Amino acid sequence: MTSPRTVAHRDPASLPHVVIIGGGFAGIATAKGLSDQDVRVTIIDRHNFHTFLPLLYQVATAGLEPADVAYPIRTIFGSARNVRFRHGRVRAIDHPRGVVILDDDAEITFDHLVVATGAIAAYFAVPGAEQFALPLYSLADARRLRNRLLSTLERADVAADRERVGVTFVVVGGGPTGVETSGALSELINIVIRRDGLRLDTSKVRIVLVDVAPRLLTQFPDAAGDYARQHLESMGVDVDVGRSVVEIDATSIRFSDGERLEAEAVIWAAGVSAGDALPAGLSATPGAAGRAQVSPDLRLVGSANVWAVGDAAAIPQSDGSIAPMLAPVAIQSGNHCAKQILHVVHGEATTPFRYHNKGIMATIGRNAAVAKLPYGRVITGRLGWLAWLGLHLWYLIGFRNKLRVMINWTWRYFDWKSGPRLIVADAETDE
Repeated sequence: MTSPRTVAHRDPASLPHVVIIGGGFAGIATAKGLSDQDVRVTIIDRHNFHTFLPLLYQVATAGLEPADVAYPIRTIFGSARNVRFRHGRVRAIDHPRGVVILDDDAEITFDHLVVATGAIAAYFAVPGAEQFALPLYSLADARRLRNRLLSTLERADVAADRERVGVTFVVVGGGPTGVETSGALSELINIVIRRDGLRLDTSKVRIVLVDVAPRLLTQFPDAAGDYARQHLESMGVDVDVGRSVVEIDATSIRFSDGERLEAEAVIWAAGVSAGDALPAGLSATPGAAGRAQVSPDLRLVGSANVWAVGDAAAIPQSDGSIAPMLAPVAIQSGNHCAKQILHVVHGEATTPFRYHNKGIMATIGRNAAVAKLPYGRVITGRLGWLAWLGLHLWYLIGFRNKLRVMINWTWRYFDWKSGPRLIVADAETDE
């Protein structure tokens, strides 16, 4: 017997309309929770695909194809009768009228609005960073960075006919993204020398990982940060912590002590800001990292029908802290938001969100990773790496993507000639 809360026996036009801005982890989780329920759902995103952000660095370092980490949003909800997708960019929100305004001036009315806009790179007012550094927070970023890395290595190979040329890549940010990118970049350079025949002098190819913090992976215990540093240094990465970047230009990076380091590419993994990603007109009180302050049930403070989830929201926890900006938080908050919207629609009381910590992980290279499990336990090395592989395969959307990524990882593990080391000319024009 069909549940009275499903859309099977209701006129869709009579159902409350839930508009979700953003097709990332939080937005997709919210829509899944509302799928085939007695509401109408419209997901709005400027891309027609969901991106698995934790693996972007592997696209950037030619370990995976862009299609391996992206999945069409329409395909995800192809069988959901009450979920539709609108390809577009939100320009503003009109709260009094209950309207979302798109760049093409189209207006979409809502009964409930879910802001799941995620976060974008934060440059902390460092001169030249936004103009010259290469961020890694979108699929276009990853393709653009892969182009730069591979083009730089090709130019170095040409110059090898005339002289022994030096190549320096700088990664700014000692968190998981910076650590993972540095390790993968080291592996990429080894592969192109051994497998592709590039004539690079490894003694003159530098990867520098720099962070203002006194150690790597500050979200992890000290032992995990120490392990990451030791392993990266064994891979040839120069780890330089406790240093502040004060300027970046087209060919170099400058530190607070006055040293200027010539660099072919500066990869920016120093942090994110949610505030710059929030749509204009959103009546929200800004919190940490520009995130919108929300009540424990995930509604914007002072609002009855506007919600924020994932990185867009400063979600309070029972211990007084704010939930971290992690994919599991985004997924769990999206699931919770969907349930609360249904509670409101049915005249029921809402409940507060509680984040269930399942741990955090970072891979450093083949057979090397660190994983902080709940209650503080840390595992490293091959066991941590296997845990990292399993978790990421589990969260990937789509059987095809899971299979392709598993095959690619297996081939790379056995050191076969794999990896999409392609310079794609149109990447520079991607949004």
